[in-house]
Amino acid sequence: MQNNLNYSIRIPSSTKKRIVIIGGGFGGIQLARGLKNKGFQVVLLDRHNYHTFQPLLYQVATAGLEPDSIAGPLRKLLQHYKDFYFRMALVNEIIPEKNMIDTTIGKLEYDYLVIAVGSKTNYFGQEERFDKAFPLKQIPQALDLRSQILQNFEKAIMTTDKEERQSLKNFVIVGGGPTGVEVAGALGELKMHVLPNDYKELDFEKMNIYLVEGQPRLLSGMSETASKKSYDFLKRFNVTVKLGTIVKAFDGKFVHLDDGMVIPSQTLVWAAGVTGNMIDGLSEEVIANGRIMVDEFNKVKSYENVFAIGDIALQKSKSFPNGLPMLAPVAMQQGKLLAKNLCHLKKGKAPLPFQYLDKGSMATIGRNKAVVDLKGIKFSGLFAWFVWMFVHLMSIIGFRNKLVVFSNWLWNYFTYDRGTRLIIRPFIRNPEKKKQREKVSVI
Repeated sequence: MQNNLNYSIRIPSSTKKRIVIIGGGFGGIQLARGLKNKGFQVVLLDRHNYHTFQPLLYQVATAGLEPDSIAGPLRKLLQHYKDFYFRMALVNEIIPEKNMIDTTIGKLEYDYLVIAVGSKTNYFGQEERFDKAFPLKQIPQALDLRSQILQNFEKAIMTTDKEERQSLKNFVIVGGGPTGVEVAGALGELKMHVLPNDYKELDFEKMNIYLVEGQPRLLSGMSETASKKSYDFLKRFNVTVKLGTIVKAFDGKFVHLDDGMVIPSQTLVWAAGVTGNMIDGLSEEVIANGRIMVDEFNKVKSYENVFAIGDIALQKSKSFPNGLPMLAPVAMQQGKLLAKNLCHLKKGKAPLPFQYLDKGSMATIGRNKAVVDLKGIKFSGLFAWFVWMFVHLMSIIGFRNKLVVFSNWLWNYFTYDRGTRLIIRPFIRNPEKKKQREKVSVI
């Protein structure tokens, strides 16, 4: 993307050290908060003007929440900070030899650069085979999926072709991690409690939900207990779980599996993994497995004033020899410590090494159904579901968003209703437009 000559980045010069943060995700926000009024000039760049609470994107996609309930304006989050500037832009390139970045609105010099760009959907080098799949990493993608789901049933009512009708009622989810399990559970709830009331002409016994996972069990990052319970919960929704199976291709009409099975379906949800959202400019020597290698202080190797946090950062430790997991708690803890360390550097103090505090993992599979792994304790069912709700509710940024999400959950719980079954922006399949949206960006 070329610079727009009608705009410039317009950051005033300052005698303070300038810290440029690329990305307004969990890590970037935590870092910016930690730098509040600490004597730096802080510049935050992001392609969107809002922060997204990604763990609840699947609820937007399945008509449980409106998008603005899980998003917060970045300017509002940081509006009381002195010498703080936000710019909505894409970063084209990092120019470390000049301590500069090149963006879609101009170039900007920095004293310290923090890369917090997060991750993007990982198709494992098979983008062309899955360019018609539905990823779930951004709010526009969640809205596309919501429209697709509802449009499918609107079309199913009108078609006279039985095979076409069945393909519209078949849904395939790739990936048995938390996102895949949660999407499958949410679709199962729609099938049992919501859609039959809206589309009485359709036989929902013939709506099929397939969850395809290449590993021998679900939730491979969690305990065997959580894996088995999540499998049991999904079976209650009549979800067909196919383990040890890989999706080979999807052409928009048929899903091809490596065991020879072909599923007629017009909707493939891709939740099979993520990879770092790379930006050009850094040496190839610091890139490994689609992430940027950092030391125990989150400093990018071979660079003195460039740091990386969150999903993009590959930080190895004794407990995580292959790198810390790509999770929001990791990004938040790294952002918090890096803020302290930058202040230490400013005062000439030694930085502190990062140590990840793993507080546990959890996933929900619908109403009253969740699994939780904490240190020394594992539980599932109703209590786990309440724990899951509480943790996510407290993690959402902004009191208004907490209130909106809680009221929606309360309404859904007592009525089995999903009030956002709206096709506001009809989805039209356009691979070229989709590729343009998913180009490397700053979130």
